[in-house]
Amino acid sequence: MQQKAYLVLENGRIFEGFSFGAAGEAIGEIVFTTGMTGYLETLTDKSYYGQIIVQTFPLIGNYGVIPDDFESRTVSARGYIVRYWCEEPSNFRSRGTIDSFLKEQNIVGLYGIDTRELTKILRVQGTMNGMITTDPRKADLEKIRAYRITEAVESVSVREISVLNPGGKYSVALFDYGYKENIARELIKRDCRVTLVPCDTTAEKIKELAPDGIMLSNGPGDPAQNTKIINNLKEILNLNIPVFGICLGHQMLALSHGFRTEKMKFGHRGANQPVKDLVTGKTYITSQNHGYAVRMDTIYREIADVWFVNINDNTCEGIRYLHRPVFSVQFHPEGCGGPQDTGYLFDAFVEEVKKHAS
Repeated sequence: MQQKAYLVLENGRIFEGFSFGAAGEAIGEIVFTTGMTGYLETLTDKSYYGQIIVQTFPLIGNYGVIPDDFESRTVSARGYIVRYWCEEPSNFRSRGTIDSFLKEQNIVGLYGIDTRELTKILRVQGTMNGMITTDPRKADLEKIRAYRITEAVESVSVREISVLNPGGKYSVALFDYGYKENIARELIKRDCRVTLVPCDTTAEKIKELAPDGIMLSNGPGDPAQNTKIINNLKEILNLNIPVFGICLGHQMLALSHGFRTEKMKFGHRGANQPVKDLVTGKTYITSQNHGYAVRMDTIYREIADVWFVNINDNTCEGIRYLHRPVFSVQFHPEGCGGPQDTGYLFDAFVEEVKKHAS
C-alpha cells in the first residue's frame, strides 16, 4: 500500500505525493537538477550536502543502481524528489532499485508530485527550504525557514591522507572539499599518483608531501564560510605549484585572491549549461552543480583574467591567474555521465604538472 507523503515549502505551499526510500522526515534546501541521465552520480555527489534534490526529468531509476558509477560511497543529500521512479530497472550492471538504495542510505524520498510545477516555483522565487513529511500538520514553517547548511565541507571531507594509484608517474595532491571520485579517475588516467588530503591540510604539510600539482575539488555550501581553508590556500599558493580548481575549489581560489562570491537565485544544476571560452571563442556544453558564483566585478585584471562565462546569464565560469601556474573553472570537466566537452582541461593541468616535475 502506498504511503502518502508531502512536500511543505517555506512559503506554505504543499505538494501531495507518495513516500519511497527511507521512512521519516527531512528538512533541507530544495534544489532542482535538469540532467536526463546521471541520477546515480547526482545522488552520490557530496556537493548536495544538506539539500533536497528535485529531478526535473520525469522518470528516474530506469537503469537501476550501479555502484561503479557512484561519485562517493554515501549520499549526502537530505532528501530526494522525483515524478516517477522505475520499479523494474533494466541494465546488466544494475544491483537494485533506486527505492532500495535510498532505504539502504537512509534517505527520505518523495514521488508522484508535480515536479514541473515545483521547478517553476523555484525558477521564479529562487531556492527555498522545504520539508518532506507524511503529516503536513507537523510542519513548522518557522523551523523550515530557519534551516541553514553549516560546516558543510568539514562534514564531507576525508579525515586522513590516502594515496590512490601509488604507481603513478606524477604526484597530485587532491584537496577533498567533497570531491567527486571521477576527478581522481581522470587524473589516474593521465598517470597521476593522487594523494587525497583533508580539506584543512596546511601549506606546511603540502610542502612536506612535495606534489607536482594541486587539485582543489568541488564541494557543498557557501564558499565564504570556509575562512580557515581560504587562509591556508593563500599560503599554499606561495609554494608556486600548479593548481587546478573545480566548482567550490574555483570559488575558494578566487576568495583567496580577494575576489568575492555571491549566492545565485537558483543556481546551475544539470548537464546542459553552455559556457564560452573567451580566449578561443568556442562554446562548450557542461555539467554544473553550484548555487554560488564568483562576482565578475570583483576580479582584478592585474591578477587574473575571466576565462569562461555562462552564455545563459553571463556569470563567471572560469579564471586564469596571470602570475602563477593556476587556473580554475566553475563547471565540471570530469562530468559523468557527461557531457565531456571540457575534459581537455585535465590534459592542460597535467602538462603544467609535467613542467613542474621536470
